[in-house]
Amino acid sequence: MYKSKGKESASGNWMKVMRQNGMLYYFAIVVMLLMVDLSEGSRRLDIETQNLEVQKQLNKFNKPPVKTIKSPDGDIIDCVHMSHQPAFDHPLLKNHTIQMRPSYHPEGIFGMSKTSNLKKKTRPNTQLWHSKGRCPEGTIPIRRVKQEDLLRASSIERFGKKKHKSFPKPRSASPDLITQTGHQHAIAYVEGGRYFGAKATINVWKPQIQQPNEFSLSQIWLLGGSFNSDLNSIEAGWQVSPDLYGDNNTRLFTYWTSDAYQATGCYNLLCSGFMQINNDIALGASISPISGYKTNQYDISLLVWKDPKEGNWWMQFGNDYVLGYWPASLFSYLVDSASMVEWGGEVVNLESDGLHTTTQMGSGHFPDEGFSGASYFKNIQVVDDSNNLRAPDDLGVFTEQSNCYDVQLGKDGGWGNFFYYGGPGRNPDCP
Repeated sequence: MYKSKGKESASGNWMKVMRQNGMLYYFAIVVMLLMVDLSEGSRRLDIETQNLEVQKQLNKFNKPPVKTIKSPDGDIIDCVHMSHQPAFDHPLLKNHTIQMRPSYHPEGIFGMSKTSNLKKKTRPNTQLWHSKGRCPEGTIPIRRVKQEDLLRASSIERFGKKKHKSFPKPRSASPDLITQTGHQHAIAYVEGGRYFGAKATINVWKPQIQQPNEFSLSQIWLLGGSFNSDLNSIEAGWQVSPDLYGDNNTRLFTYWTSDAYQATGCYNLLCSGFMQINNDIALGASISPISGYKTNQYDISLLVWKDPKEGNWWMQFGNDYVLGYWPASLFSYLVDSASMVEWGGEVVNLESDGLHTTTQMGSGHFPDEGFSGASYFKNIQVVDDSNNLRAPDDLGVFTEQSNCYDVQLGKDGGWGNFFYYGGPGRNPDCP
């Protein structure tokens, strides 16, 4: 009897333990299912929150169109009434009266041309979307922002903005400050005077980009301030930026900032600021045609100048297209004049594989390859305090690593002050 009781007691204890373990196991399963459910719920909530934020931003970027044009490259161009453009979202521009034309205009503007070794022929400026239609008078063309554009960005809030400290600082920068930004340049520049505008003719290429969050551009900078948190900058040129546009097309672009790229400013019309008056040219749209290596060369002319009467900074593309202006009220130092002007190329070098990027600048070839091999800026001029275009004095050059990207100055009767610039990035001399 005793042994039997012991066995029954042991068996009972074993069954009791099993029941307890079973309950614990069941409890653990329930907890795990609850955690999974909470995790899924949290994920759904995050997705819903992101979708709401994306839609909010899309509504902010995309104004109601009068007409919509689908470009062959996949862009959607919205023709938006001029009075509904993004500039009017700026607190300082709520009651702004659009200036429909500049009060004064500098002399000596060049258009887009097809250049050969024997002669130069003028060619019309074109953008790919023109083949599918034009925007009516009283509207401006705006490249529509899509959901996938925002989702590619590192953050929805920073979409359309450059990273901080992405500007060249030729004479006073320390090497540490330059290299930590991940941006490299090959530029010509002037500083130390009062500059009321700048002009150049730039041939247009399609440089290869190593990875989507790098870019390559060629532009004019008009700068004022101390290169710290108070830097003012107006920029215009062409760029290839897969991260911003979702493809590798060469596109016309502008940029502005009044606080060194921190909170103010953006590319094109992706924030309030630039006031567009032109219904033919869309900022951010593809440029066509593109220069070819050792074949036809195509270039664009860009002019930015300060209206001496109203104080606004105007932009012209080619001979025929006065695009619009940056109101003087956006700036502090540039309310008066620029203290530095730069012309040239810029790339992002992320060194993602521990080596220098293979992202090309310009044509991807060094300056010593010359015409039809290298990229160029020609007819480089500044606007003086009499609103006259003139050749710049004491033109200097700057590049962080000349074995990766370089620049060479020249002077010619037909080209005026010019330079070749660019390079392939990584190569045997630029590891």
